[in-house]
Amino acid sequence: MTTLTKNSAPARGKEPLNPIRKRRREGLGDLRIALLFILPAMIGFVVFYVVPTVRGIYLSFTEYNILGDPEWVGFDNYVAIAKDPLFWNSLAVTGQYVLINIALQTALALGLALLMNRVAKSTLVRGALLLPYLMSNVIAALLWFWMLDYQIGVVNQFIEWAGLPRVAFFGSEEWAIPTQALVNTWRHMGYTGLLLFAGLQAIPQHLYEVAKLDGASAFQTFRKITLPLLRPVLVLVLVVTVIGSFQIFDSVAVTTQGGPVNATRVIQYYIYQRAFTESDFGYGSAIAVILFLILALVAFIQMKFLKGNESDLD
Repeated sequence: MTTLTKNSAPARGKEPLNPIRKRRREGLGDLRIALLFILPAMIGFVVFYVVPTVRGIYLSFTEYNILGDPEWVGFDNYVAIAKDPLFWNSLAVTGQYVLINIALQTALALGLALLMNRVAKSTLVRGALLLPYLMSNVIAALLWFWMLDYQIGVVNQFIEWAGLPRVAFFGSEEWAIPTQALVNTWRHMGYTGLLLFAGLQAIPQHLYEVAKLDGASAFQTFRKITLPLLRPVLVLVLVVTVIGSFQIFDSVAVTTQGGPVNATRVIQYYIYQRAFTESDFGYGSAIAVILFLILALVAFIQMKFLKGNESDLD
């Protein structure tokens, strides 16, 4: 008769875990730790982004001021916006600003990125190119507002010494928006250039060596190698800068305040005026929802047609 010794008998309840079940338990443990780390960020995201967004969408269907309760009006705010000439003017002004800002900023940032990649090897020089971005929008706007002042601005002093007529940079309808775009381009092009520089660093150097051996010119190398391989980063930069450009507010608020006339009444400043100056939070929320939809559509079009999620780097 065969008997099981104490050492040979498997202890009840202590069978070895199935390898698959063991991996699942380890995965659940890692998931709990990961959730613990991202919980503070998730709380902040829900409290400061999700909740205000949902409330803003709700308020866009109401007539609401801070002294009373929201009154449901359906799509009345959106119908009124469609007939509002100031809204369409603000949208056109914002579009003009975005076109000037994005065209100049992207071109100059790409030039700075190439300069940092090929010539400016010093960390000090690269850091100096980033200095304007470390300045707040308000300070940068006020600095250029004083420098470009029609009467006492140093820029107009130089223009007059050169024998040319003074320019009302912030005071004329023709120059106000281009000036705002130039100021913001000056501030942000260093940061944008840094992002593009990071993309250039990811391009294998042996491709340039092969192109050089094949006798390719600098322009051919840039067109055939640099631009195609830089496309994913470039598209990402375009999406971020376009969204940021549509949200211009602070520099306008501290300089022209929408003027002269309506030349710089960008859409964000118009939202501020309707919501906080005129206490029409429902109407302002409706404009904000429309701006959100515009930005989502623009970002989708950029990612779709510029193929930002694809890379030529194999």
